[in-house]
Amino acid sequence: MLETRGLTRLFGDQRAVDDVNVTVRPGGLTGFVGGNGAGKTTTMRMIMGILEPTAGEVLWRGRPVAWEDRARFGYMPEERGLYPKQPVLFQLVYLGRLHGMTAAAARRAGQEYLERFGLADRANDTLESLSLGNQQRVQIAGAVMSSPTALILDEPFSGLDPDAVDAMADLLREQAGRGVPVLFSSHQLDLVERICDDLVVLAAGRVVAEGKVEDLRHRGRTLHRLVVASGPAGGTADAGWVRDVPGVAVVDVDGPVAVLELVAADASDRILREALRRGSVRELSTLVPSLSEIYREVTA
Repeated sequence: MLETRGLTRLFGDQRAVDDVNVTVRPGGLTGFVGGNGAGKTTTMRMIMGILEPTAGEVLWRGRPVAWEDRARFGYMPEERGLYPKQPVLFQLVYLGRLHGMTAAAARRAGQEYLERFGLADRANDTLESLSLGNQQRVQIAGAVMSSPTALILDEPFSGLDPDAVDAMADLLREQAGRGVPVLFSSHQLDLVERICDDLVVLAAGRVVAEGKVEDLRHRGRTLHRLVVASGPAGGTADAGWVRDVPGVAVVDVDGPVAVLELVAADASDRILREALRRGSVRELSTLVPSLSEIYREVTA
């Protein structure tokens, strides 16, 4: 397990990260989201030891993280870290050796990942000759080829086409499947919603929401959507009558559609009986907020 406790970083009078407590579970994908300047990159750099915390600590497996621990972490920085004029495979071998691999093992692993990403024929090409998306593939290969014990990835999906996004998501799931804690930042909330187990939302350097994605979706009040249709006599369907049903708090009514909160235990039965008396029910469903809606709520 990878944890931060009270992690804080000041730049002069600017508090970029303020008392951040994050837990990245082994075998789980944790999405790290927040607007520009929220503190995500600074937090990741402190986890990796690139920046010294002003206060707080990073724990690995319950104890303060050591240099030897970080040497086994896979890291993908926001600004990337490859050399544009060096051959692709040469750089992967170099990165593998920095993580303690032999040259032969690093070459094998590098070739395997280039093959997987459809770049085997570009192994001896310079990085700058590749598209930005393919450069991204090489960067992620460098982060995972040494079988890291943890993965810290800053915007790994940036610039990738949909096929590459799917391939990257599969790769991260594989890493999580072997028990690796994976923390990655992204501005693509729909993607985070699709693949993440846990979520951390940062705003102005502070954690404003954290937990399992499903738990965060249901932490507020539960709303329902009712759609009615007119009865046999015809006419325009109108759900305005829900305002008079006891035990119901109405959020909005727009013609035949109503958004409401069922306050009383038997409110759903009352709603259905009244709707059927007046006509028919097309829909009565629970509204589950999207990650975008959760994000807007907690960062407002």
